[in-house]
Amino acid sequence: MIEVLTTTDSQKLLHQLNTLLEQESRCQPKVCGLRLIESAHDNGLRMTARLRDFEVKDLLSLTQFFGFDTETFSLAVNLLDRFLSKMKVQPKHLGCVGLSCFYLAVKSIEEERNVPLATDLIRISQYRFTVSDLMRMEKIVLEKVCWKVKATTAFQFLQLYYSLIQENLPFERRNNLNFERLEAQLKACHCRIIFSKAKPSVLALSIIALEIQAQQCVELTEGIECLQKHSKINGRDLTFWQELVSKCLTEYSSNKCSKPNVQKLKWIVSGRTARQLKHSYYRIAHLPTIPEMVP
Repeated sequence: MIEVLTTTDSQKLLHQLNTLLEQESRCQPKVCGLRLIESAHDNGLRMTARLRDFEVKDLLSLTQFFGFDTETFSLAVNLLDRFLSKMKVQPKHLGCVGLSCFYLAVKSIEEERNVPLATDLIRISQYRFTVSDLMRMEKIVLEKVCWKVKATTAFQFLQLYYSLIQENLPFERRNNLNFERLEAQLKACHCRIIFSKAKPSVLALSIIALEIQAQQCVELTEGIECLQKHSKINGRDLTFWQELVSKCLTEYSSNKCSKPNVQKLKWIVSGRTARQLKHSYYRIAHLPTIPEMVP
């Protein structure tokens, strides 16, 4: 597939993919730092995987509440994990750190007219710290990520891989893959710290490959193999992460897994506050359930 791309659009997509692959290793969380978080005991004094995952679910709730793009959420998670993998953060400060990373991502990705005021963001998030606290933490985060807010994310790879596959399919077969479903699966994976140890390209291709297997789209298998080869992804790595993604999505679909709760944000906004908020970002989205497969 990759070797026979002929359309201008395909060539542009391939150029974008090459650029992302070249930049992929930059601005990623330190795996050794993430492992320390995973191994930490939950004693109320140290950052743990459970606390990190709960914080990311809160950020996903905010993303849904404001109707922000998945790219914004993906970047917020990247910033949070980069910071947590470098710094020893006390649990009591996690909310401020998480919201600071989220606000940086929002200001980096979203249109200026859709960026909420810091006061509104804090109120809706139900935190008690001040705008000054948030701004101070923002500066600390920026310093620790070397002022490099932009990063290569799994969402960017997901978009490109999906577009390359679609571009080389006959028009009548382009509905085989549902991008909304793939997005929802990525969001679920972001809520588990283990997936921040995967290369963004590997995580994105694992999600797509698993979905293609689930839907038994045999005609797309060759495309996945070509993308894997072009991206220089080891077969064992791809299989390893596919298995973890499959396990995560199975658990996420069960009742045992806690999911982001937009309702808890909805009730905190009084009528008076709602009138003061910009209409463009007072949008209540549905919980991020994963769409059903098309039969």
